[in-house]
Amino acid sequence: MPDNPFVVAGQDMAVDLGTANTLVYVRNQGVLLNEPSVVAINTNTNEALAVGMDAKRMIGRTPSHVKAIRPLRDGVIADFDITERMLRYFIKKVHRRRWAKPRIVICVPSGITGVERRAVEEAAYHAGARNAFTIDEPMAAAIGCGLPVNEPTGSMVVDIGGGTTEVAVIAMGGIVVSKSVRVGGDDMDERIVEWVKKEHNLLLGLRTAEQIKMAIGSAYPYHNEPSAEVKGRDLVAGLPKTILLTASEVRAAIQEPLSMMIDAVRYTLDNTPPELAADLMNVGIVITGGGALLKVLHHRLAFETGLRVEVAERPLQSVVVGSGRCLEQFDVLQGVLESSGRF
Repeated sequence: MPDNPFVVAGQDMAVDLGTANTLVYVRNQGVLLNEPSVVAINTNTNEALAVGMDAKRMIGRTPSHVKAIRPLRDGVIADFDITERMLRYFIKKVHRRRWAKPRIVICVPSGITGVERRAVEEAAYHAGARNAFTIDEPMAAAIGCGLPVNEPTGSMVVDIGGGTTEVAVIAMGGIVVSKSVRVGGDDMDERIVEWVKKEHNLLLGLRTAEQIKMAIGSAYPYHNEPSAEVKGRDLVAGLPKTILLTASEVRAAIQEPLSMMIDAVRYTLDNTPPELAADLMNVGIVITGGGALLKVLHHRLAFETGLRVEVAERPLQSVVVGSGRCLEQFDVLQGVLESSGRF
């Protein structure tokens, strides 16, 4: 794979290009960037005003000519141009050298099409990659969680992101059976907005809904459930209003997306070969991704499946750390990467 000798080889990096957040892992340095996947655009000039955390702060608070855009939807690129700009910005933020051309590994949902996978690679090349590879998110998550992916033993991982939920059983360096559903943390936020609107005639923003989910959201009843004061706009009077929202109400609001995630887990288990299913009885399931932080989700999954369920040690970083290990152990883990072969 000869590279142009006049191109400076930047340090290789892995990118978890998520619907909600983008994380960047630089080889031999670890995770150097974790920012929201948001770009603020001036629609009059088509200029990017802010990227990442600065852009997220603008959501719902901008004048008419400024739009805070999330260029990825359901784990795939919805706006190619904005995704490329965002990726270029993040690469420059971790790579100080102007002409650096790193190899990049980008995580993608296991259920995306070949066209969507190619779009991710193209975005990496346009952003300045020397070579671009993709890796399925559940495989990356399993490697990041330290599961024995190359062993003839079954491992099961559930990766719940902002836009997708990935469930996979992995053995011998490959995905044996998987299910990808385009439902995740964002859908829970939307359901909370709809619930509060319907039950309390109060209009919330998505950022407020996300904060409610993180503060009092849960997947299963537990002792001493908290309540929270929620501020929004009264749809009847049109004035600001505060209500008290209980944990059980939030749980009822997010029930549908939760059920879809659980159905994906059941589907995967139902299609797992019996020998690997026997392994899972011993090793259980690992859940990772931002959705794994939902209170007592592991208890709910354990109740639904009858298996032991553990939350990954660093659920928000499992995917990007696993991708980074593929770079650091390229000879051993190269088989889990895919590339269109452009260089």
